[in-house]
Amino acid sequence: MGNTLALVTGANGEIGRSLLRALAEYGGYDVVSLDLTPLPGEQRPLVSASYVGNIMDSHLLDQLAATHEVDLVFHLAALLSTRGELHPELAHHVNVEGTMNVLRIAQKQSSRSGQPVRFLFPSSIAVYGLPSLETKRAVGKVREEQWTVPITMYGCNKLYCEHLGRYFTLYVGQMGALAAAARVDFRALRFPGLMSADTVPAGGTSDYGPEMVHAAAEGRPYHSFVEAEAIIPFMAMPDAVRALLELSRAERGRLSSCVYNIGAFSVSAGEIADRVRGAFRGAAIDHRPDPVRARIVASWPEGVDDSRARSDWTWRPQYDWDAAFDEYLVPRVRDLYARH
Repeated sequence: MGNTLALVTGANGEIGRSLLRALAEYGGYDVVSLDLTPLPGEQRPLVSASYVGNIMDSHLLDQLAATHEVDLVFHLAALLSTRGELHPELAHHVNVEGTMNVLRIAQKQSSRSGQPVRFLFPSSIAVYGLPSLETKRAVGKVREEQWTVPITMYGCNKLYCEHLGRYFTLYVGQMGALAAAARVDFRALRFPGLMSADTVPAGGTSDYGPEMVHAAAEGRPYHSFVEAEAIIPFMAMPDAVRALLELSRAERGRLSSCVYNIGAFSVSAGEIADRVRGAFRGAAIDHRPDPVRARIVASWPEGVDDSRARSDWTWRPQYDWDAAFDEYLVPRVRDLYARH
């Protein structure tokens, strides 16, 4: 039995770099990467082939699919929420049409080989849209089917792509000659806010959490764009990467859905700021809420019900808030800036 050939789009991003390391550490994978920018030198030995290009380039994707027999896709390339609000049409092109392009080549590979290509898709709590803080506090943890009325283009894109992936898994070609062909096996994770110690946040509306830590480690003041009372769920990056790998390996027969919430801990912006001030002497953090970004965060739930993931593929986070901060974020962020 040969190695699994995994295509990672957006490989040079926040999740992508951590995922490449995890795939190399686990073993058994030949990895093909795709990103708009070249992989840095330390990442290149982790892949067997690397492409620089755009997921909107269908000719490049066709070339990639013709060259490599892909078994597994981690489709991480996306335009994130803040930039998506500034450029909604571009967000639609990248997040929806780009995903359609990658699904198309995965479907072609599935049909050609007769085996479903597993397609892992990072969705987001941005798919939720709670109408008020009162409602948010009252409902607590939300299930996958609740409150899916997003107020951002990014959330709309992610929600539509979840449905698109479900369609490709269950119904694509149902009226055509390929009705009996193998279909893509699409699996989405609705990530909470992600906290990474290894990369600087870049454009997510939940980034105020990790931004506080990185700014304090650099000795820079930080002005939080949400109020101290703002609460959403977060997760340490190692748990996010592990969730992608665990779901990618789960047997389809055990899965009751194509879309899963996963949770770890919920914490307020004020609690994060207090913890950062305690860990980094002289950390200067205050709260200057931006009306639009704060409203977006307020529309996301305080927690998610991830019982479906816990039941179907035994999901369990390894990092609670204390461990995420004390054992992962602080020591690794300090080391990152000491080296630089």
